[in-house]
Amino acid sequence: MNFELFVSLRYLFAKRRQTFISLITLISIAGVAVGVTALIVVLAVMNGFQEDLRNRILGVTSHVVVGSLTGAMNNYPDVIAKVEKEPGVVAAAPFVYSQVMLTSGRGISGAILRGIDPLSASKVIRLQENMIGNLADLSSPRGDADAPPAIILGSELAGNLGVRTGDWVTMISPTGRLTPMGQTPKSKLFQVVGMLQSGMYEYDNTLVYVDLPAAQQFLGIGDTVTGVEIRLQDIYEAAKVSESLRERLGAPYWARDWMQMNRSLFSALKLEKVVMFVILTLIILVAAFNIVSSLIMLVMEKGRDIAILKAMGATTASIRKIFVLEGLMIGVSGTILGLLGGFGLCGILERYKFIDLPPGIYHISKLPVKIEGSDVAFIALAAIMISLIATLYPSRQAAKLDPAEALRYE
Repeated sequence: MNFELFVSLRYLFAKRRQTFISLITLISIAGVAVGVTALIVVLAVMNGFQEDLRNRILGVTSHVVVGSLTGAMNNYPDVIAKVEKEPGVVAAAPFVYSQVMLTSGRGISGAILRGIDPLSASKVIRLQENMIGNLADLSSPRGDADAPPAIILGSELAGNLGVRTGDWVTMISPTGRLTPMGQTPKSKLFQVVGMLQSGMYEYDNTLVYVDLPAAQQFLGIGDTVTGVEIRLQDIYEAAKVSESLRERLGAPYWARDWMQMNRSLFSALKLEKVVMFVILTLIILVAAFNIVSSLIMLVMEKGRDIAILKAMGATTASIRKIFVLEGLMIGVSGTILGLLGGFGLCGILERYKFIDLPPGIYHISKLPVKIEGSDVAFIALAAIMISLIATLYPSRQAAKLDPAEALRYE
């Protein structure tokens, strides 16, 4: 153990003549610990919310969507064949997208129609995991040739229409037939076979799913689709894959990944996370001021000792290093305690889930928690750096102490 570290430890743990200095030191350690704990818990909760939200979004939407600037996509089998050759692509499926209106005996509401092939779509989106009923019922025979085709409604939309599984709804398309009386809306009867429960109000209140051929026939678009949905091995490679697909397919095709389609939402979450980090870092800054005051009072108390050390040959750099190390040990001790407290509190929240949330607002009943290693490392580094900066002024003042002045009245 070198000389500076030995003296720092002695000063940190030795019994003080002024007990108030020891109290300020303990408060400094506690302040750093509380700040680190608060940062870890808050950022873990925000990471949990973000992951839960991402999983809900990707439960009903694909990782990448390919479309055409011309609108309808006629040669979609060729597009799917090219897409599936792209490295990182797991599966691809065609879809039809349109705005429609639904009516029942109890209500009327606008909706987003998505025509899908249940077999290929199940390989791309996790629709079956987020619905009540069987996705395969969309394309299964209805028994009677004249029976209405099947439809899956969002749970909120079904509630607005006052229908449940087994009931019938009428779908109306604004782009209907041209008659001598003008443009007339086209309507068709569908039977509800399932309910979508994604946990996202925007999806559950607007989305409806029908079989791809039924959607094509109802919209009168023939054997064309709106686009192709794609599932990837790694969701974080979506931007890279979409860029590669744009180059592979060429004009008039475009490709967008899930992060682009939800950019505003995830940007808001990221900004909120940064703001919370800045706000909670103020707790550590308050503790840093306590470190400054504790070291200044310690320098005043140990003026005689510092003078003797200088008289015995201790350099200015050594004196400065003694007090830097002491302040750093306070910061490191608080950081370690804060990390233990943060991990412990996050573990309790994740295991016992005793904080209830209103499902009608957040769509989740318990507080989600996810600790990111990068966040923990950044928090610990920030706390130690703030503590280190807090030692600079007191250590400089200690190093400037004149031995003759300090020992004149001893």
